[in-house]
Amino acid sequence: MKTRIQILICILLGCITCSGKMIRVGKDQQCNSISEAIQAASDGDTIWIESGHYLEKNIVIDKSVTLIGHDYPVLDGEGNKEIVSVKQNNVTIKGLKLIRSGISSLVDIAALKIYNCRNVVIENNIVEDAFFGIYVQGGTNCRIENNRLKASSQTEQQSGNGIHCWKSDSMQVIGNKISGHRDGIYFEFVTNSIIWRNISEQNLRYGLHFMFSHNDAYISNVFKNNGAGVSVMFTHGVKMFNNFFEDNWGDGAFGLLLKEITDSYVIGNKFISNTSGIFMEGANRINLERNEFKSNGWAIKIQASCMDIVITNNNFISNTFDIGTNGSLVLNTFNKNYWDKYEGYDLNKDNIGDVPFHPVSLFSVIVEKNPSSMMLFRSFMTSLLDKTERIIPSLTPENLKDDYPYMKPLKL
Repeated sequence: MKTRIQILICILLGCITCSGKMIRVGKDQQCNSISEAIQAASDGDTIWIESGHYLEKNIVIDKSVTLIGHDYPVLDGEGNKEIVSVKQNNVTIKGLKLIRSGISSLVDIAALKIYNCRNVVIENNIVEDAFFGIYVQGGTNCRIENNRLKASSQTEQQSGNGIHCWKSDSMQVIGNKISGHRDGIYFEFVTNSIIWRNISEQNLRYGLHFMFSHNDAYISNVFKNNGAGVSVMFTHGVKMFNNFFEDNWGDGAFGLLLKEITDSYVIGNKFISNTSGIFMEGANRINLERNEFKSNGWAIKIQASCMDIVITNNNFISNTFDIGTNGSLVLNTFNKNYWDKYEGYDLNKDNIGDVPFHPVSLFSVIVEKNPSSMMLFRSFMTSLLDKTERIIPSLTPENLKDDYPYMKPLKL
């Protein structure tokens, strides 16, 4: 019995020892600077940073410590340097405000940059007027959560990305708000990761930019009023569920660009008030299901280079054009969608139209080849052309049709 008690006491003492010590940083604290506190710390320690304005050279975190800010202490890069560099595994950073990082066209300077580390947590921080906001290079199993990032550059050359991940794996980007950057979120060579519940709006180029990043998922995000929406390129195995793509307007803009991607899913999303809801080029084996396309210029532009795209159980409502294409050979499937432009009938009352619907109008084909003809939109001649084409199809792709269109909108 006595031996057991001694063992328990040893275990408790070990736990207390392993929990680490608290080091306080502030004007009247044991350390006056964050760098000094890191030098004094050991792995497992917590550095508590009092409210204040800290002007330090690049702060390098090379120990497995936790940084916690009280009342958002300001770490000011003064417009000429990287503010925080994480170069050790198992680091946590919470409650800091990082402002005015340096700007460079040769080096990717960030307010907070992670270098080839594992298990780093960046949460509940504020980043303002940074070149790159939070930059992860070679990260594994890192979590970036509930941060607010805002920049104000007017040109792409003077702005980096809000959250930038390169050559990383098992990343979690959750609940962040990003605006004013070049791209809100950027993934390149990032695998097995999730982007969830973020709001990315009013960025200069893309709300989200994917490149060569396989087997990732982005779920329940809002991408609104960005320069060109969201771009997913040269990627396979992407799952895009329950996102909002809204108010992405402009020449060549879109809600979602799918370029050279394969074996992916676009399910349960809303595309509202975009120049094009989805633009697809060189995409193969994509399932589009239970999405809503509403008040877009084009709901979907699907190029002739796309194959095995299955578009089913979607709502198409109040779009100027539902489908646009640049070819006559169609190797994709449209079935059981609701089209508000459908004028067919349903004699057996099963909520499925008795005649097919051809979603490509003749006028949309003309506009695709001659954009300036859009000035004739809503004219009597345009309506006459489309009515004639429906009766005697000649120029629109004959096999691009929905054989079983719904008579009423689907409840998505």
